[in-house]
Amino acid sequence: TTLPEMHIAVTVDMQSTIKLWDCHNREVLATKALSFSCQLLQAEFTKDGPIVLVGDVCGNLYIFRIPDLYLISKVNVFPYSIDELYCSPQKKWVFLMGKRLHDLIKVFYMSSLLRPSEFSAPVSTVLEVPLIRKVFWTPRREDRITLISTVSPQNNTKFDTFDMKLEGIGNKVTIQEYLTASFSLAEREGKPDYFGVSDKDVIVCSTGSSLLLFDINGLRLQTFQYCPEEIWKLWVDPVHVIVTCNDGSLDVYAWEERSLLLRKCYRLLNRRYQPPSAFIIETLCDDVSIILVMTNSPNPCCLIAYTLNVCS
Repeated sequence: TTLPEMHIAVTVDMQSTIKLWDCHNREVLATKALSFSCQLLQAEFTKDGPIVLVGDVCGNLYIFRIPDLYLISKVNVFPYSIDELYCSPQKKWVFLMGKRLHDLIKVFYMSSLLRPSEFSAPVSTVLEVPLIRKVFWTPRREDRITLISTVSPQNNTKFDTFDMKLEGIGNKVTIQEYLTASFSLAEREGKPDYFGVSDKDVIVCSTGSSLLLFDINGLRLQTFQYCPEEIWKLWVDPVHVIVTCNDGSLDVYAWEERSLLLRKCYRLLNRRYQPPSAFIIETLCDDVSIILVMTNSPNPCCLIAYTLNVCS
């Protein structure tokens, strides 16, 4: 995990030793050894300063300060490993999920982890949503989160949108979650592999052969067909939606400013030879570039970089 603004990288080795690196001179700035195997590692900027969040196989969450890796807080979240972690856009909330045996989901108020002396205990709540597949915090809507889950026995896909709210009871601070919207997608309509949400509460998801847009109540807004191509990856941010196809080409869309719809801007063709065994690992985007990471085992990974053009 990295903090590009500080030119810092954070790594963990096979012995579960966390190291903080200066990317300018490759020097190790700080180290911290964990008692249990590390399951996930994520660096974030918060209003209290930069931190590293670490989850281990025993369900413990650690918060370390950057740059000295001082332990700010530690809390046991689950009886099993923490498998997924998602911070809200402004780092007010942190969503944690464990997938062993059955889904375990908690949302913590970040300030209670960063300033433990001000709280009697970490402030958290449990979300009772089984069989979670994907999670996405709504951009520019700090308290809103959408979850995708599978509903048995029909195997339908369900979208649940929650608003998180802090509430005070006496001297105690609690979190209350409110179900804002919910809808289901029948299996015949496709099973979304990836999804995201715009700051206008538009859900965009990919089913392999199509790109679908809904409002948070399930109204279909737009459909883009991709047959015979397949959608392998989907990137969603407040400005762009980027579709990665199975041949390595990229379709760049932009959110319309005055509507809820997407506008297709251009396609970036993959001009490299891509054998059938190749696999697309990741597609990433920031304000100026798009990065595509591909692998063709046992060969090394291939990284392709594009300069992002402004959609007109």
